[in-house]
Amino acid sequence: MITATLPRAGRAIRSPGLRRALIAGAHRVIAGRDGLNRINVFPVADGDTGNNLAFTMGSVLSGALSRRSAGVGELLRRVGEEAVDGGRGNSGAILAQFLTGVASDLGDRVAVAPARLAQAVQAGARAAREAVAEPREGTMLSVIAAFAESLEARDDVGDLRAWFGAALERSRRALAHTPQQLPVLQKAGVVDAGAQGFVHLLEGIGAVLGGEAAPIAAAVPELDPLLAHGDDELADADPAHRWCSECLITGSDLHPAAVREAVQALGASCIVVAGSVTRMRLHAHVASPQALFETAARFGRVESTKADDMHAQARSAERAGAVAIVTDTSADLPEGLAEALHLHVVPLRLNFGEQDYLDKVGMTPAQFYARLRESAVLPRTSQPAPGDFRRQFDFLLAHHPAVIYVGVARAVSGTIQSAETAAQRGDAARTFIVDSANAAGGQALLAIAAAEAAREGADAAEIVARLEALRPRTLTWAMTRDLTMPVRGGRLPAWSKTVVELLGLVPIARVKPSGKLGVVAGLFGRGRLIERFAGHIARRLPAGARWRVIVGHCDSADEGAALLDALRARLPCEESWLVETGPAIGAHAGPGTLVVSVQPVEN
Repeated sequence: MITATLPRAGRAIRSPGLRRALIAGAHRVIAGRDGLNRINVFPVADGDTGNNLAFTMGSVLSGALSRRSAGVGELLRRVGEEAVDGGRGNSGAILAQFLTGVASDLGDRVAVAPARLAQAVQAGARAAREAVAEPREGTMLSVIAAFAESLEARDDVGDLRAWFGAALERSRRALAHTPQQLPVLQKAGVVDAGAQGFVHLLEGIGAVLGGEAAPIAAAVPELDPLLAHGDDELADADPAHRWCSECLITGSDLHPAAVREAVQALGASCIVVAGSVTRMRLHAHVASPQALFETAARFGRVESTKADDMHAQARSAERAGAVAIVTDTSADLPEGLAEALHLHVVPLRLNFGEQDYLDKVGMTPAQFYARLRESAVLPRTSQPAPGDFRRQFDFLLAHHPAVIYVGVARAVSGTIQSAETAAQRGDAARTFIVDSANAAGGQALLAIAAAEAAREGADAAEIVARLEALRPRTLTWAMTRDLTMPVRGGRLPAWSKTVVELLGLVPIARVKPSGKLGVVAGLFGRGRLIERFAGHIARRLPAGARWRVIVGHCDSADEGAALLDALRARLPCEESWLVETGPAIGAHAGPGTLVVSVQPVEN
């Protein structure tokens, strides 16, 4: 009976009952994923809050909540750590910080009285608010605060269900009030998606406190790829199995033998299938991580995907004396340079409806645009979880004196924040986070400069100084004829597309010093657009410098090549490359967009 592990009147709350309640809350959040996506309009109407919260709670389910804990303090500490490692998006990060704050305030208690738990929840609410640079009322923060304020710190709690239920009801009222606090919610006629997700969590917890049954998955062992193969094996990694890949499969009737047989048919090696009939961890070395994940999806829902490039790990071990340079897939690196310069790349997450991909690992840019043209569902990108960065940082710091991450602009993505969280939880003194204030080719040029400096033997401080000097001189422009994708994705209002088309205007945008992309000019008419765009850029660059140039195209290779030729005719180019711009830009700007990034060559 569930009630046997729940606290009786006047007795302390213990780990088994709390674990069951949290499992039910996590499942409630995941079940509400699609609904949360539909009402997501703040801060950007990009419809990914449900995905972000589902992945955050999925990481907690497969980690801390998949095994017993000695006490309440240990349980909540593990929950907080897993939420931080698996947190996605702003809502996931806020929820992770709330859970971490609760755990930190409770310490190592084996059991806790309701009054003491209420105090810890208040500490968690404060921690969540402090984690946000510019807190806004009408968001998840408001509902967390309402819950914390209404959970009474009483020593005479006789009915745990009523005690928690009163706070839950107050949270629901706070949720209903969010449209009055944020005009964008009122205009759309919805409540805040992140706040609704938090109420889902509370409702799941409340259901178990009310005596409803909630399944507990069997323990799923955490599989560390470095425990599955040693460093010597990395150096001799089979080219056909370069990706150490892992995912979680959930379902109602999973069969480990069937999953293992299907994965073997892919030609995979080092296959491990562990777990239960409802939750299963799959680990394998494969040539194509996406093929593995698609195979897993035949058996159940696939979550928590990851893929580590063992060839890159092997190269890292060979260059142990140099500073390691990391970037993410927002950077459009020319083909072959990552391997040549020993650059490490953390993939963003890409989603088409229910199917998730690792950017440029599970789906190439060419495959992305092909899917984009035929899909009725808008793609969505999201930042890597802190755990993705922490896994990369921890490995590299085992072989290198320091790690420098060159990230996509903080102003347009939470990716930098994920990396910072990972650094703080690891070896912060040897991990340096650099905001490129750029994306696409501009971010790539800065990452290339950092990798070249590391190859020359520069230390971390020298490399960071070089990046800070180059950052304001690394410039990026973009041009697009069609505003359909920015309007469909909610990045631009619908009227802007109409105005641009009526005026016959082709907008030119530029990455500003803040890192945000803003329209700075326009070209009237459609004649000689490529040459005029090249001329616009050339006229705005100082004379006397030689340049590195990256031209990126969104599924428009011929126009990209013509633009690169036009720039070469107008600028003294030391080096220049044509690349296919990835989903970080393409998902928002759409096919046909052209991106130019330039950086002066240092003497």
